[in-house]
Amino acid sequence: MSNKNKKETRNQGGKPLLHARNRHQGRYDFPALIKAEPALEHMLISNPAGETSINFADPLAVRLLNKALLQSSYDVRGWDIPPENLCPPVPGRADYLHYLADLLADSNQGRVPKGKQITALDIGTGASCIYPLIGASEYGWSFCASDINQASLTNAQAILEHNPNLGKQIQLRHQANELSLFKGIVADDEWFDVSLCNPPFHASAEEARAGSTRKWENLNKTGKAEQAEPVLNFSGQAAELWCEGGELAFIEKMIRESAAIPTKILWFSTLVSKSANLPAIHAALKQVKACDEKTIIMSQGNKESRLVAWTFLNASQQAAWAKLRWSNNKR
Repeated sequence: MSNKNKKETRNQGGKPLLHARNRHQGRYDFPALIKAEPALEHMLISNPAGETSINFADPLAVRLLNKALLQSSYDVRGWDIPPENLCPPVPGRADYLHYLADLLADSNQGRVPKGKQITALDIGTGASCIYPLIGASEYGWSFCASDINQASLTNAQAILEHNPNLGKQIQLRHQANELSLFKGIVADDEWFDVSLCNPPFHASAEEARAGSTRKWENLNKTGKAEQAEPVLNFSGQAAELWCEGGELAFIEKMIRESAAIPTKILWFSTLVSKSANLPAIHAALKQVKACDEKTIIMSQGNKESRLVAWTFLNASQQAAWAKLRWSNNKR
């Protein structure tokens, strides 16, 4: 399968940029963020360049930054997660959703479809419920958010109770079968316009710990860490950070399962953290005879990641899908 659909946007210095619609361009506006979350003020530091920042190796500082970003940009209230859960970066998660919106626009005569009739399935939503919150606020989409961890869903439900307007568009579902991703979640009488997932990166707990240590060392070199020792896993529980076979095995499983429900979801998608996994992912998509596949390069600061999306519907079928399901969409 060719990679002709790869999208890549870079600035004059050669670094990839956030999506044009991303609200988090440039440096953080800390005065505005502190107004949204006053506790963030106590987390501020000066980086080696003399600029105001936070210690990105401090899980509490990162959680407070996320809380402030969600409230100031998306009017999400009462957001918090337990210290042991993975704290996702808001700008990068927003980027994923904006590129998915572009995919849907390709099937909608170039118009980004908005409103509650657009349905998204978030596989592994976690305690943060980050994708549904941003997607419901930014585009008005409806979300089904699944997870195997009931404690994570309980925390997500607590966040939704603080945000009843967004909560009306977000349904949480427990995945009782740890061996399945779509089965047991996608009902026989429902269809989704897009699915999304941030799969676990690592193949074992040991590999996750090593990754956390490398991350801490990199932050320390750039003056962004102040701890004498790395914080274990930079927060994150087992299912969030690792699974047997790692990221590639997880995504290959997702691809196989998607082939069993080819007409239930218009665009399947996943993040891919390791570029070395792309050839095997493309091969897996070719094996299940995906009709179209797109690889999109995304960036947050110096970190680069990839979004891979695929569909089993051809162009005419995609257009028919949009006409049937989004006919009342005026924007």
